[in-house]
Amino acid sequence: MTSLKVNIDSSVIASTFADAPKFTVFTDRNIDKIPQFQQLPEALQHDIKVAASVFPFRVNTYVLDQLVGWDDPRNDAIFRLVFPQREMLEDEDYDKLSVLIKAGADKKAIAEVVAEIREKLNPHPAGQMDLNVPEAEGEKLDGIQHKYRETVLFFPSQGQTCHSYCTFCFRWAQFIGDSDLRFAAKEAEGLMDHLRANPDVTDILFTGGDPMVMKAKNLKAYLEPLLEPEFDHVRTIRIGTKSLTFWPYRFVTDADAEEVLELFRKVIASGKHLAFMAHFNHWRELDTDICREAIQRIRETGAVIRTQAPLLRHINDSAEVWATMWQKQVELGLIPYYMFVERDTGARHYFEVPLYKAHDIYRQAMRKVSGIARTVRGPSMSADPGKVEISGITEINGEKVFVLRFIQGRNDDWVQRPFFAKYDENATWLNHLQPALGEEKFFYENEFEAMKEA
Repeated sequence: MTSLKVNIDSSVIASTFADAPKFTVFTDRNIDKIPQFQQLPEALQHDIKVAASVFPFRVNTYVLDQLVGWDDPRNDAIFRLVFPQREMLEDEDYDKLSVLIKAGADKKAIAEVVAEIREKLNPHPAGQMDLNVPEAEGEKLDGIQHKYRETVLFFPSQGQTCHSYCTFCFRWAQFIGDSDLRFAAKEAEGLMDHLRANPDVTDILFTGGDPMVMKAKNLKAYLEPLLEPEFDHVRTIRIGTKSLTFWPYRFVTDADAEEVLELFRKVIASGKHLAFMAHFNHWRELDTDICREAIQRIRETGAVIRTQAPLLRHINDSAEVWATMWQKQVELGLIPYYMFVERDTGARHYFEVPLYKAHDIYRQAMRKVSGIARTVRGPSMSADPGKVEISGITEINGEKVFVLRFIQGRNDDWVQRPFFAKYDENATWLNHLQPALGEEKFFYENEFEAMKEA
């Protein structure tokens, strides 16, 4: 296999390897031990602690030392990406918690208020709990989602955490310790049985959390059985991960890094496509030498790295950020894949961007890059009926409308069918939109309602 080279100063990389940091994690329980956090103003420290009591917080030394811009943290994209902000809470909720925490209230009293706040945050959007989980012999299959015919999502139990947490995460409910809200499969056999019973499945996505927090031996236990002849219908194995941002040492200096890369080579040698679905929110995440080395090592196995991220207010809501990020990704051999609309969950009021603005940012960013980077689809809403793309804004018979289409749908007959919604500058999600051009319902709505009733 031809080696794919990235121009990196070898002396710098050698130094980086020698100085590889120990993987050290901080959470809300020991946040005061973060050296940089101790230097923040006391009021800001308190605000973050209040927000972190509601939203999962986890960060490691690599992110703290090499990614966060500590010169001006309040205006730093990576700081906002990993440290929960006061504004993520509604004022009333913030005030309730702040008073309790300042007064040194007992854990039970604080936990009760936190639970009330979380209940309002739509922990499982897009029908994840009630519409996406398949059954076998009347029993729900834990840790599996099967929304689209060709693709199955699998949540291995050992991969239901991350090297660090994103403040906007739409799967935040995975990390708060509530087993009723958590997707996780204790073993792989349920997945294998489901794949045997569904020969139309061509793609499996290992997701979480982050599957790349698993040791190589655990990852092998899930991937190697899929290489057997009985699963020849599974042509693509995807791994959804933010490890290239939050711990690229996973592929370079971790004790089993080479074992992981060898597993990737084995998947490729079997004839299957291995898609590394990398999550990058900002171009700065690509700029460390260790990240670039990790990218090179993964690509040399034959795996293809595709990139995706949601559009987020306060973090990447500018065309310049996206264009720069896509261009850097292409230069490193990555394939820009999706721009998502931030989901209707968690602190959506803090991160969401109106749909008209999301489309404008996407369009302006596309104008700034060459055709080789225009592989990105979006802005895409992963909504209840499917992935809905905002294709454009136009005027038809004097009416201003959003032009929409399904990139993927619960019924594959919906895919690529254009439909129209009334233009609304306040809309941030599909359920905010109304049919245009005199239609009473969108074309798919009656069928989707029947699906839900069934």
